[in-house]
Amino acid sequence: MIRTLSLAAAAAALSACAVTPPPRAAGTTTSGPEQPGRQYRWQLGSGEAAVLSRQAHLAMASFVAAHAKGPASSVVLAAGSTPAAPRFADCGNRPRAVVYDIDETVLLNTGANYDSAVRGDPPFDPARWSQWEQGGAEKVEAVPGVIDGIAAIRAAGVTVVFNSNRDRAAASATAAALASVGIAGAVPGETLFLKGDVAPGSAKDPRRAAINTRYCVIAMAGDNLGDFADAFNDKALTTPARRALAQDAATASLWGNGWFLIPNALYGAWEGAGFDDLFPADKRWTPKEGE
Repeated sequence: MIRTLSLAAAAAALSACAVTPPPRAAGTTTSGPEQPGRQYRWQLGSGEAAVLSRQAHLAMASFVAAHAKGPASSVVLAAGSTPAAPRFADCGNRPRAVVYDIDETVLLNTGANYDSAVRGDPPFDPARWSQWEQGGAEKVEAVPGVIDGIAAIRAAGVTVVFNSNRDRAAASATAAALASVGIAGAVPGETLFLKGDVAPGSAKDPRRAAINTRYCVIAMAGDNLGDFADAFNDKALTTPARRALAQDAATASLWGNGWFLIPNALYGAWEGAGFDDLFPADKRWTPKEGE
C-alpha cells in the first residue's frame, strides 16, 4: 500500500508534542534520538520482520500451487458483498491469477523511507512521493521471500498481477522498479493496475473487479487490509472496529487461505490510534506507590 495524506496527518497530530530530530547529512552516523525510529529498525533491520515476510510469501506460493488446477472460487469479494457478509464467485474457465499490492508487499521503498527518516518523519508529501515513483527504481529492495514466492507461483502456471496505488503516470517507472529486483513481466493494463487505470481515486475494489473479470483470482497479498477489500479502510470505522472486522468469523478462514498479509510497521490505517483505542479502561495497570 501507499501511505495516504489523511493517515499521515493523523499520525503527525498525535506526535505533535514530540521533539523532532533534525535531518542529518547523508552518509553520517549518529547515536541517541537521531537514530531511525523503532518502526524502521524493526521493518528494515530485524530478522523477525524478514522471517514473517518470507513465511507469508512462501505460504502463499504453497497455497497457490495446491489450487492452480481443479474447481475453485475467486477470493475477490463479489460486488455488493462485504467482509462481514462475503460472497465469492466460481472461477469458471477463467485462467488463474494472484494479485499483489506493490509497496511494502513486493518492494521495500528503502530510498524513500531513508528520506523520510532523516527528515524526522514529516507528514506525507504527495509531490515528494510522485518524484520517488518516477525516479526511485534503483533504490528499492525486494521484500524477503517475494522473489522465490512469485517464481514458484509462475512455475505453477498462475499469472501474477499487481494492483497498486502508485499513479498510472508512473507505470513504466513502476515496472522498472519491479524489474530492478528481478521481478519482470509487469505490463500496464494487463498485469499492472495503478491508481486511475479503472476508476478515479485510490479505492482498489474497482481494479480488483476488473482483474477478476479477466482472471480467476485465487490468492491476494498485501500489507494493508484495504489490499483485500476497501471496506476495511472505511473512514467511519474506529480503530477497535477495524481490528474486529479483520477478525470477523465471516472471513477469518481466508487469512492464510487465499488472503496473505505481509507485515508493515512503517505506515497504515492504524497510525491514528490513541490511548483509548489501544488500552481498554479495564485493562490499564499502574503500580502502587511504596510497594
